[in-house]
Amino acid sequence: MSFGPGIFAIGYTIGTGSVTSMIVAGNDFGMDLLWVLFFSCLFSGVLIYVSGSLYLQTEETALYAVKKHIPLGKFIAIAIIIMVGVGQWNSLIGILGITSNVVFEILSLNFPVLEDHKYEVVLGLAVLIIGIFYTLLIKGNYSIFERMLAILVSMMGLSFLFTLFFVIPQPTELIQGLIPKIPKIEGAGILIAAFVGTTMAGATFLSRPLFIQGKGWSKKDYKKQKNDAIVAAVLIFIISGSIMAVASGSLHGNGHQIDHVLDMSKALEPSTGKFAVSIFFVGTLSAGLSSIFPCLMIVPLMIGDYKKGRLDVDSTRFKTITGIASILALCVPIFGFNPIKGQIITQVFNVFGLPLIVMCFLILWNRKVNQFKTNKIFTNIIMVGALIFSIIIMINGLQDIFN
Repeated sequence: MSFGPGIFAIGYTIGTGSVTSMIVAGNDFGMDLLWVLFFSCLFSGVLIYVSGSLYLQTEETALYAVKKHIPLGKFIAIAIIIMVGVGQWNSLIGILGITSNVVFEILSLNFPVLEDHKYEVVLGLAVLIIGIFYTLLIKGNYSIFERMLAILVSMMGLSFLFTLFFVIPQPTELIQGLIPKIPKIEGAGILIAAFVGTTMAGATFLSRPLFIQGKGWSKKDYKKQKNDAIVAAVLIFIISGSIMAVASGSLHGNGHQIDHVLDMSKALEPSTGKFAVSIFFVGTLSAGLSSIFPCLMIVPLMIGDYKKGRLDVDSTRFKTITGIASILALCVPIFGFNPIKGQIITQVFNVFGLPLIVMCFLILWNRKVNQFKTNKIFTNIIMVGALIFSIIIMINGLQDIFN
């Protein structure tokens, strides 16, 4: 079976940050934040399509085009690299923290003696996981990354979609959830920012042209690119919405507090019984692992994009920077932070560079006559909406952080 670059979009988007945010949101607010997910996926899908189409038209990758065609483009591109790099490395820290803790919790159920050595075991697991992925990165190539992500994303999607058959939300809940509103509860702004940070990630749009380049697509593959973007956005909405719906149906209103990793598996317990922990383990672990590859790669990919507009996965620079990212990823296990809180807070950083990224794509999209048959008015309206949406979410998240 052939997969498109959209598999990387799903890998960037649905990680442990998304799983954590969706379960906490479903637990605390039911389906009230479904509208945030819907708009994030709508805007994300259009931006994935736009970034891919721009590459097929011009054969210029995102940051290379920003540097070349936008006033003060060099400074803007460097600023984007810094903001997205910080956001994605923060996400990587949270992802590895959750993933290593999930594996530990499963092991401790079978070997209770490990509870007395939690810190050492979690740290050892984190080192093992990041070591394996770093080794695969420096030895692999685009097709290997794509196949591995396809397997992990499939396992993740099937795990969470399976649970939805047991906890199907009422149609009225879904309709009410699509009505925009911000719950008047402390922390709602941060959670919404984390939502957008993980679902509408700027790294997804910036890396899209590079992965299309790695796939070898050209102008004749325009329809493939368009369909790939649509499928990616729809799958992100369905899988993420399923996680929220399961948490809402199983936990909302029951007074549960999500403080520890396996507290999240309680979202599955009422619907799947003794299989709850196993299904949660497979889904969450697959979500985490599928996000490690893209997050490790993003900074050297952006630098290669900025310098030459090429997909760089073989250079010494790529190996060095991904090595540094691998070491930084160990922060949560090393310092013993709470992985749940760490994961949500790290996702918030992803929204800070989002308005600038959307603005750049809006300018590039209107720079020249479109070579393909597309509804440019529709895409412009959506991108302007995405820009306004990202600014509001960023301001709202900042206010909650300072408060």
